[in-house]
Amino acid sequence: MLSKLYIENIAVIERAEIDFSKGFNVLTGETGAGKSILVDSINAVLGQRTSRELIRTGADRAFVSAEFENLSPAAVKAVGELGYELDGENGGTLLLRREIRLDGKNTVRINDRPASISDLRNVGRLLINIHGQHENQALMSTDKHMKYLDSMGGYSEKLTAYAALYREYASSAREMSRLRADDAEKARRADVLKFQINEIESADITVGETESLKKSRDAIENSERITNALGGAYGLINGGDDSEGALGMLQQCAELLRDISSVCEGAGALAERLSGTVYELEDISSEINAMNEENEFNPSELDEIENRLELLSRIRRKYGDEQETLDYLEKAQAELDSIEHSDELLAELTRKARDCYHKALDAAAELTGLRRQAADRFCEAVGKELAFLDMPSVRLAVDIQPCNLSLTGADSVEFLISANPGEPPKPIGKIASGGELSRIMLAIKTVLADIDDIDTMIFDEVDTGISGRAAHKVGVKLHEVSASRQIICITHLAQMAAQADTHLLIRKNVSDGRTFTSVTPLNFEQRKQELARINGGDIITETMLKTSEELLNSAGFYA
Repeated sequence: MLSKLYIENIAVIERAEIDFSKGFNVLTGETGAGKSILVDSINAVLGQRTSRELIRTGADRAFVSAEFENLSPAAVKAVGELGYELDGENGGTLLLRREIRLDGKNTVRINDRPASISDLRNVGRLLINIHGQHENQALMSTDKHMKYLDSMGGYSEKLTAYAALYREYASSAREMSRLRADDAEKARRADVLKFQINEIESADITVGETESLKKSRDAIENSERITNALGGAYGLINGGDDSEGALGMLQQCAELLRDISSVCEGAGALAERLSGTVYELEDISSEINAMNEENEFNPSELDEIENRLELLSRIRRKYGDEQETLDYLEKAQAELDSIEHSDELLAELTRKARDCYHKALDAAAELTGLRRQAADRFCEAVGKELAFLDMPSVRLAVDIQPCNLSLTGADSVEFLISANPGEPPKPIGKIASGGELSRIMLAIKTVLADIDDIDTMIFDEVDTGISGRAAHKVGVKLHEVSASRQIICITHLAQMAAQADTHLLIRKNVSDGRTFTSVTPLNFEQRKQELARINGGDIITETMLKTSEELLNSAGFYA
């Protein structure tokens, strides 16, 4: 469950720390006090898309952290698979942090370890289920109806297996379409590929050849300079007709030192060192001579190298460097082979696609049967919840119609409702009012609550379009659901707020021309005042306070 939320520099909230409890938590406050900002902050720390506009005016960054305790097994598993460790025992403690900056850079941490937005989102979706007013509107779209029904069904493994079959079939079908392209277009493409393959193969390219040729060209262009340098170095070492050379002089030095080695301590050792130098110099001389002999270049070689470099340059402009060209050659040969053998490949793909299609069709048919079974259970369960929520005459029906194979099966699913006895069910999006949508959505959420294994549910504006007895029933239902999971609800209705185990007041204050928001937990007397304000406005009478006390007493709360 969500135990603590810390917000800094988010919209009108400069700084707020909120402690949530188990059970039913409710937040109330005047319009514009910042209740929706709390939901925006929670969405942000759960990894949802956010905007720099959320940062409080005058600040360069905003910060949100959320602490969770007693995580569900699914959340514990997800955190572990992502490589993060939990603190404590019995489900552990998890701390999510997110910093949003004006420069667009986000800093994310999970239990004090750097994390990505993707990791945050993957963990967050298993921690909190946020139900906002926009989700009521989602009922107007049939695209969401199948998702709710499948959540009820408990056949997720079969859905996954079917989706794999469908993807395999779709992939084969796309490849078949490609191979069935216009014969003239395939012939044109084959001609292009043959030309390119012949051009590259004729060039006989090897990786690193260009660099090697450039070095050879540089050597030829500097051959005279190289010859003169090597010859000069060889002459200085070995001498000539008129000079003795460094090698001869070193040998003489060694002989002179040996002659005095018996009468001069250390001379013999120096002579030996000189002898070693002589051997090294002789070896160097041999290598210089070999290099000089190899440095014989034919001027025609330079023309050959320049021509080869020009060819490689043309190839590079078309296909890339040597490795990229060879990679392109491999791909071109594979594509040409595919075109030349397209009839055989098409026949094989046709067999594969047909096999995948029939397997997918069988799996889709099984899903249809499971959905029809789930629909019966779903309608019955939601009907019971609607009856409790003061909608006893509303009957939910699920219309399942066949359609072409898709990633979700071969069904189209639409929720229908009959608002009054004897009336045929009609599309929910056409006849349900705002208040009815709110209660229908709550009924669906209640039915699915024990299936999704998410510990915390947040309801924002669930009271839209309802009041009086219906609002009381919604409050009682939320309190009932909170017995097995944490409920956090933002409401404007006293009948709902009175049912909460924990009541938090969001209050807006203005100081020095700036707006500030505070969040305060209320005791029994403060709850009476707040419920009276909600019901009656600024002028609170004893009668209103008495009514508020009766609301709290009826919910089981006393002074």
